[in-house]
Amino acid sequence: MAGPDDSAAEFEALKRLSARVGADPLLVQAAGGNTSIKQGGVLWIKASGTWLMNAERDDIFVPVRLPPLLRAVADIDPAAEKAEAFVVAELNPGGLRPSIETTVHALMPQRAVVHVHCVETISLAVQANAEAVIDERLKGLDWTFVPYRRPGLPLARAIAERRGPATDILVLGNHGLVVAADTVAEAETLLGRVCGLLARTPRAAPEADTGALLRLAAGSDYRLPAQPEAHEAATDLQNCRIAAAGTLYPDHVIFLGEGSAIAGPADTAASVAERAVAEGRAAPVEILFPGKGVLLRRDANAGAEALARCLADVTARVDADVRYLTAEDAHQLINWDAEKYRQDLTRRMGAGLQ
Repeated sequence: MAGPDDSAAEFEALKRLSARVGADPLLVQAAGGNTSIKQGGVLWIKASGTWLMNAERDDIFVPVRLPPLLRAVADIDPAAEKAEAFVVAELNPGGLRPSIETTVHALMPQRAVVHVHCVETISLAVQANAEAVIDERLKGLDWTFVPYRRPGLPLARAIAERRGPATDILVLGNHGLVVAADTVAEAETLLGRVCGLLARTPRAAPEADTGALLRLAAGSDYRLPAQPEAHEAATDLQNCRIAAAGTLYPDHVIFLGEGSAIAGPADTAASVAERAVAEGRAAPVEILFPGKGVLLRRDANAGAEALARCLADVTARVDADVRYLTAEDAHQLINWDAEKYRQDLTRRMGAGLQ
């Protein structure tokens, strides 16, 4: 266990781990995921809208007073939702806001907490049989499954109801993975072990037909994605069917919108966008052309690029019936102030987040 005199070394270790985790698209996408460490009654947690991959380059951690935050969570105080009221202002010169999942980290008693949107975990956590399958794979570990709740206070309360006194692994339905330990090194080891136990071989997908996609994009506000892996959400028809049926996890809603736009046989990018606008909706950020690949709107930011690839990575691993987010789940996310802030920060920082 880390001693009282090694807090600075542990903080540096957290930054290094955060940067490594944040650079792995199978663990974290865009501004998703968060890490934290508890030191002297203060929870240092990743700021909302910042990218873990920049943890060694930028100041992305916010200090939050832990005891009053835990009291607020126990009292179901709305102030716990954003956690801004508990920030140690004099140690936060940049005025950053705590992660929307600060309460999740606060509830874990271990010193170091890592929350990732691990593709291996999500691909199981969206399945209707998730709890049974994961239980078989994580036998002998102290873990618990938490059905989907909106991130923030609702998720924290669900965790408080299900977590055991020594639980150090949380699998969040339609969301991701949390691991916790008393040192950063132990948390990293546990993260690697759990992700390995949950890993599955993705379906091999055909290559994209980029020539056809470029023709379909002609005269429109759409382009090829920067990450060619994103095409696999459409070139594999099973992946495409899974994506077409609904929204799988929160960050898809935040960065790509609710659900997935699937082009018909006679559609072009322009016709799909025109139809959406005529129906009172925004032109989709991403369009899936079954058997061919995907196109992204020209103004799609780095976050959208990352989540387009994530959709392909997740759907390629799903092999059972899926439990999708409901329309109400999506509505809560889209209209939640904390998520509006995160989206706005992503738009303003743009390529600087990469």
